[in-house]
Amino acid sequence: MSGFLIKRLLQAIFVVLVVTLFVSYAVRLSGDPALMLSQGAGSVTEQDLENIRKGLGLDRPFLVQYADFLRGAVVGDFGLSFMGGTPVARLIGDALPATLALAFVSLLLSVLVSVPLGIQAAVKKGKGVDQFIRIISLVGLSFPNFWLAIMLVLLLSITFPLLPPSGWDGAISLVMPALTMAIILSATNVRLVRTAMLETLSAQYIMVARSKGLKDRVVLYKHALRNCAIPLITYIGLQFGNLIGGLVVVEKVFNWPGLGTLAFDAIAGRDYPVLQGTVTVLSVIIVAVNLLVDIAYGLVDPRIRSK
Repeated sequence: MSGFLIKRLLQAIFVVLVVTLFVSYAVRLSGDPALMLSQGAGSVTEQDLENIRKGLGLDRPFLVQYADFLRGAVVGDFGLSFMGGTPVARLIGDALPATLALAFVSLLLSVLVSVPLGIQAAVKKGKGVDQFIRIISLVGLSFPNFWLAIMLVLLLSITFPLLPPSGWDGAISLVMPALTMAIILSATNVRLVRTAMLETLSAQYIMVARSKGLKDRVVLYKHALRNCAIPLITYIGLQFGNLIGGLVVVEKVFNWPGLGTLAFDAIAGRDYPVLQGTVTVLSVIIVAVNLLVDIAYGLVDPRIRSK
């Protein structure tokens, strides 16, 4: 088991290094932050721009800058923002709770909706209820998240002014962005639950349980759902990691004060340290969730440890 853990941990570290190296290089292709910082300063000479770059440490070779970033990132120091000089770790610490809260609520809403609908679709296989649920889930899969977010704003904030359109105005501001992601997630999860339940309901022990005269509710929720819960929980765990990354666009649409909005603002301002730090934290969260799922698999099934 120790060899399996070491192998998975090394793979996770390698993935984070590759992601941060790519982002650190790609962000430098977006433009010169010295030009952004010198805007509104009147006449600026090339020497002035060179002095700004030197002050930001951008005059050094790229690999030297990247090595410095890694040394700081190991201890949680992502440097200072180019815009205002605020420590990047503080900016991320302020934004991370909002992103995690949105991810948890979105996933919870998705589970509460998709599990009952998926079970009903499996039980009513081939009937009108099943067809209706499958069509609705297909429609949900067809919605781009940013388009759905805009439509909800038009419906619930402009046509019917029930919810704040953006920003943070208390817990009520969480409703629309969470609902947006929950609809997208539920469309996938309903089909997953339906497939898992169909496979379980055809198992022999389910037939035996029914032959004993157990009520349908007991058969469905105590036997069938419990036995197909492991792959569902595993998938949802992986989905949470992907959800963190997928929230970036939705956060920007709703001006949600999370990592997604922070990353977009950093791109617009060519704020290299903020963008590097944000992507690193997102990468670590996603990789950590996948690593935990791998470890759980290894504990449950020893055959996976040899892979």
